[in-house]
Amino acid sequence: MFRGSNNRLNEARRERNNANRLFDSQNNNRGGYNVGKLYYYEGSVLSIEWTNQHSCADPNNHCDMILQYMCGDDVRDGITTQTIPDNPALCQNYDCNSDVRFGMHEDYDYYMDCKYRDRNKGLFTADQKLKRLSATATRQNPGGTRRGYECPEERDYYPYWHPTPWKDIAVLTNDISRCGLYQSESQNVKDRYACELPKEYLKAKRWRNYRIPNNEEECKALNATWKRFPSHDLDAPECRESAWSRDNHLGNGMGGYANNYNWTLPKLNHENCVLRIRYNISTGDYDGWDSSVNSSVNGIKLDVGEKYGMNKTVAAQRGYVYKQNPIVKLFPSFDLKLRLAINTNQYGRVFQDRSHTFAVRPRPSDLEGVHIHNLNVRGKRGNIVQVYPGVEYDFFPNSMFVKDGDYIHFQWTGSNSNPNNNDGQGKAGTDRSNVVLLKENEWRRNYPPHLDSTTFLGLDKNSLHNLAVLDNSDMSELDDAGTYFDLGPKKVTGTGTYHYMSTRNNNFSNRSQKGKIIISNTERIEKMIGRTGGKLVFSDGQHVTFEAEALSQLQPISVELMSAEDGDKMIEERGGRMGVGSGYASAFLAVNPHSLETNKKFKIGMKIDSSAASKVQFYRSSDDMDLKTWYKVDSTISDDFATVETDKGGIYVARTVPDKAAIAGIVIMCLVIVIAIGGSVFYFRRHPDKWQNLKTSVVNGCRSCKGKV
Repeated sequence: MFRGSNNRLNEARRERNNANRLFDSQNNNRGGYNVGKLYYYEGSVLSIEWTNQHSCADPNNHCDMILQYMCGDDVRDGITTQTIPDNPALCQNYDCNSDVRFGMHEDYDYYMDCKYRDRNKGLFTADQKLKRLSATATRQNPGGTRRGYECPEERDYYPYWHPTPWKDIAVLTNDISRCGLYQSESQNVKDRYACELPKEYLKAKRWRNYRIPNNEEECKALNATWKRFPSHDLDAPECRESAWSRDNHLGNGMGGYANNYNWTLPKLNHENCVLRIRYNISTGDYDGWDSSVNSSVNGIKLDVGEKYGMNKTVAAQRGYVYKQNPIVKLFPSFDLKLRLAINTNQYGRVFQDRSHTFAVRPRPSDLEGVHIHNLNVRGKRGNIVQVYPGVEYDFFPNSMFVKDGDYIHFQWTGSNSNPNNNDGQGKAGTDRSNVVLLKENEWRRNYPPHLDSTTFLGLDKNSLHNLAVLDNSDMSELDDAGTYFDLGPKKVTGTGTYHYMSTRNNNFSNRSQKGKIIISNTERIEKMIGRTGGKLVFSDGQHVTFEAEALSQLQPISVELMSAEDGDKMIEERGGRMGVGSGYASAFLAVNPHSLETNKKFKIGMKIDSSAASKVQFYRSSDDMDLKTWYKVDSTISDDFATVETDKGGIYVARTVPDKAAIAGIVIMCLVIVIAIGGSVFYFRRHPDKWQNLKTSVVNGCRSCKGKV
């Protein structure tokens, strides 16, 4: 998982030191984790998890979540909480990009371009007085305050119209009608253009007034270059509806877990990457996407009284104008006035968090083609009040489903500079975690078994020892270990359910760092899918595909693929029966939940036994039928692949069935033979002389052939 920084570095207190260190978060000072770098392998899946205070998928406001990443040789966390200077004279070797003392995401050149580029003067800024003419000044940042090398205009608007180093992962929105726009306008797929002035000109003008045009016409008027910046040449970001969360609550979403997005890591092969999430909330008092809401209604010209049946004159008299903290007269004939807490630079507001740097590495040859599950630790030292809005220690994910033979990458990081008065075991201020199997393999237990008698995930004794004591010895509370631990990806075997814990962070009174790993023979995929549709694809190409509008709302969909033998065992264990067909022509494929019913049919693509391709029938059953009743479902077959279209969850399998035409042919042939034999017997009984003549002819024929070749 990615640990949000909230602009922290290594502060030994609950509040961050510098809210302007790298970016504008708009968050309170208490959030974030201290620095700690992790690496991951390309193609593995990482869950991005968050909490957001002002709700999503809720009628109270409009919500968008934008997930992005960037990588660069100079991207770094830094070693000081000071903001990187924008004056090269304050950096080593007059080069801020390479001064490793300071944390840096966007670079110096990017910010200089923003600082001197004309801002978009067509944007709605309400009654805010923007103090700069450049892209550093926005409605939300009217003073042009600098945070790291972030460009405020790019931060506040998406999709942004100038080139940026950020690459899109996903857009989660309350309004999926915008998905087409988000995807087609993403820099992943669409080029950007910007005015490029000669570097010598910019350096010569360093301390003088100059401007960079933001449009082609003015750029060419300066004899500058309107330069094309190619797209990132990536797939368009996934776009789907937001998951529900409620107002005034930095907590879990539906189902009791934090909202998340599972990101399959691309082939980046880079040691210095960073992730960011931006969270936009917009008021319903005006439509920010309406093209008429632009600079022409800046000041207090925006008409908000129309929604309440007032013309502009009456609205102005009664205070129904869009401005800072208006005083409104509730009744036309009664002098009752109330002051509204409206801050026009926050009606339409963007929050943000970014991770510390991480690495994405290519797989070594022995890990090619295998499924790697990442197992990390979230949370930090302290009780739930001391770490808020973070969480106490927990394994992540704390419930993991893997297939026998998959790999698990145990890895975590922490800090030695937590507040010394925060609760926890071991040396004050330190994060440590370890992994031991729970005795009797129960989550309720709190004692580990002896290592010599432990079988845990099929791991060797050396790996079990390292997980328990972190490569060291004589460490009852792990104080001598480092904050970082990496076991590397290890193959796990042995079907079953394994419960484990960290011995250091399991103070039963209020802390419980435990986890569960289920190893099965089945391959399992889970994904949040909603109205925009989605696809779940197994490693061998079998899949389940939902078209747009097949589902009426966002929900978790999981699919499992199991062999015919394991499917038979499952049916037997659940007291069901397979009373149709004569044999199996495919594996079992389960679509969960079994109770799922869709608006439009979705497609299941399954491999079948090609030798039986013309003699198979697909069947469906589910838990509510106790796997005793199996219904036929239609399919289309091409070579060794079949496609089933259905609108229900449940378990699907192909069975071989008798070929009725072939059976009918055999039956008819047998009848002909029987009739022929019966007719011959009847004829020769009626004509015994004919039977005697036939016998004589056969005997004579045999004698004439005797001795001949």
